[in-house]
Amino acid sequence: MLTLSLATLRVRWRSFVGMFVALALGSALVAALGQVLATTAGAADREPQRYPDVPVVVVSLGELSVPTWQGAETVPLAQPPGVSAAVAATLPHAVVDRVFPATLATGPGGSVGRPWSALRAAGGHLVAGRAPAADDEIVVSGGAQPGDRTQVITAAGVRAYTVVGVISPSSENSVFFTDVRAAQLSPRIDALLSWQPEADVRAAVGAQARVLVSDERARLDPNRESDGDARNNANTIVGIALGFAIFISIAVVAAAFAFAVGQRHREMALLRAAGATPGQIRRMIYLEALVVSVLAAGVGAVTGPYAAPALFDWLVARRMAPDWIDTVSDSAVPAYLSFASGILVALLAVVTAAWRASRVRPVEALREAQAQAQAMPLSRWVLGLGTLATALVSMVVTAVFDPGSATNRKTYMPVLMLLIAAAALLAPAVVRPTARLLTRPFERLGGTIGMLVAAAAASSARRTAALATPVLLTVALPAALLAASTMTDAAKAVADAKSVQADYLVLPDGTAGLDAELTASLRSVPGADVSTVTETSVYTLEGDTVLIRRPTQGVESVPDDAIVPEPDWGYRVGDTARVWLADGTETRLRVIRLLSPGAATATAALVNQRNARAGLPSTALVEVRSGADPAAVEAALRRAAQTHRAKVVSKRQWSAAAAAGSASASRLGLLMVLGILLTYTTIALVNTLVMGAPDRAGERRTLHLLGADRGQVLRYALAESLVAVGVGVVLAAAVAAAGLSGLLVALLRVAGPVPLDVPWTVLGAVVSGCVLIATVLPALLERAAGAPNA
Repeated sequence: MLTLSLATLRVRWRSFVGMFVALALGSALVAALGQVLATTAGAADREPQRYPDVPVVVVSLGELSVPTWQGAETVPLAQPPGVSAAVAATLPHAVVDRVFPATLATGPGGSVGRPWSALRAAGGHLVAGRAPAADDEIVVSGGAQPGDRTQVITAAGVRAYTVVGVISPSSENSVFFTDVRAAQLSPRIDALLSWQPEADVRAAVGAQARVLVSDERARLDPNRESDGDARNNANTIVGIALGFAIFISIAVVAAAFAFAVGQRHREMALLRAAGATPGQIRRMIYLEALVVSVLAAGVGAVTGPYAAPALFDWLVARRMAPDWIDTVSDSAVPAYLSFASGILVALLAVVTAAWRASRVRPVEALREAQAQAQAMPLSRWVLGLGTLATALVSMVVTAVFDPGSATNRKTYMPVLMLLIAAAALLAPAVVRPTARLLTRPFERLGGTIGMLVAAAAASSARRTAALATPVLLTVALPAALLAASTMTDAAKAVADAKSVQADYLVLPDGTAGLDAELTASLRSVPGADVSTVTETSVYTLEGDTVLIRRPTQGVESVPDDAIVPEPDWGYRVGDTARVWLADGTETRLRVIRLLSPGAATATAALVNQRNARAGLPSTALVEVRSGADPAAVEAALRRAAQTHRAKVVSKRQWSAAAAAGSASASRLGLLMVLGILLTYTTIALVNTLVMGAPDRAGERRTLHLLGADRGQVLRYALAESLVAVGVGVVLAAAVAAAGLSGLLVALLRVAGPVPLDVPWTVLGAVVSGCVLIATVLPALLERAAGAPNA
């Protein structure tokens, strides 16, 4: 069988070119994406940034520990308390560090205030001026020069200070105060910095505090959470792309093998007539797949890792991967896995084709041509209808019972993919009526070519479906996924805007939040009702075993003893929720209402400001009172925010900016996945045209014998290809319309009417590409074939 398989590959090499390319590309993608995944998942955390030169750092325990029936459940606190005075007294030689919001009114944003004694720990040194000696003196890391009189924004408000020194740049922008002034601005001790031996420090503090050394010091870095988010985002995006690459390569290779086996139907029957058993036929098909996959997977596994650095840089440039990882992993594991997965993909892809080939009867060798009365086998009907039913049921369940989940791409995108897969499986069943509809213009135009095109498209359902299916996938994927992404982004923006009862929003611009002085000024604006929002967290015990940290907002509209959670918490209005606040305080709050599903914010609950236990407010919501002049109120708000590094935006501006930011981030990841999918479907389209060319040899010969010249034969081939492309486009439009209609029904319940933004530019380019391939490639193949001898 191996000899026969090699002979078949040598004679029918054209039928296996597409499979080779698809498998090689798949293995290369798996190797490259796997290399990037190994980089983002396996890279060490960033070196300590805030305390790079401090060997021992003492902080509060900062943990919430709750007893459960499985033992104590312990998690870090969102708002840990400071180091106690008792612990500080045990380390008289340690440097007391306080880190608090402090930003120059006109300098770089995102800076923090610290006591001058902590300069040694900040990784900087004095390059100009002197140390601060008075309460109104500061040293900065940038944005001012010695002698400047500048405004500094802290939690209390704005105050003028004299810059007396400048330090060298470090990992964190800082404003240094005298130790006394820093203690006044932030009484809490955030850390004790020690250069004493670790053992001595541990012996001194005992179990009253936590001692951090080596890489543990990175837990205190301000970018710790954002670094983790960047790593997780990269892992998610690359993981999804990796899964799609493997899935679509299986689909393309399976379709190619099925088409190739269909072309060799009579050949299989001759082998059966010559005594070959069904098992031998299956082994021959598997051996063909094995030979092709070993060669293709080897090429992909060797070349793929070379593309990993460029791919990683592309992700970093678009903020989809951590920018602090500067070296791509050199692990050989992704290459080995890509080689193995390429072979496995090929073997899985030919299971159905091998089974169908083994069921060919010997008597079918006596037929001159294979009848195409049965365009689809029963197994494809069952799989196609089952996939369609699953997609439709999921759409109905989402629209009726859980419309809020429609705003989550991870929930609804798989439904669209199922719908597209079902259409691809059932395509042969609807090819004839669709082709008949599209070929009516050819029939009405009259002429031999028009009549032949109409007859061929309707009678050769298998060949038409084989060409229409890649077009269906190529057009339906961007149409459905991009439009759905736009719709969900719009729905989130609308739902979020509905949840915000405000005419204007005041937001920090380079500061940690809105200071108390600014909040008081906003509340004094005539004609304005102002309320603030503070970002915080609460903890819940799920299943009596697991503590979950839930993002929460502290607002003024919720009573002190109440909470407004998401519906998925499992509470009903009137229930009492057991929660732990951000500082670890246990409390019980009554549920007064539930959050609306589908909001764009990541908030899981609302509590009162007193229960927020957090820092500065992140937003001020402003409603214009009835009868007040909105323009005058806006002007007053802007004057109040002018010196506090805050910006005033209308509700519409805020909603548009939030929607644009969300859409931009999600669209990049989606375009990456679509790029992989469209590459494969384009390969499938080209491969189908190349593989189908030998089937037309008999038709060309007959047309030439009937007197048709080369131009007429070429026009016939082009018209037939265009009809197949048209069938694929029509089916893609139907699938996209069905999927987006189901999504629209669900989103209507969440956000009301949302705009349908069809990506016409992208679709125009995709359809044009399909038409170009379907016209140029057949022309080249016909030219290469030439006129057969009579």
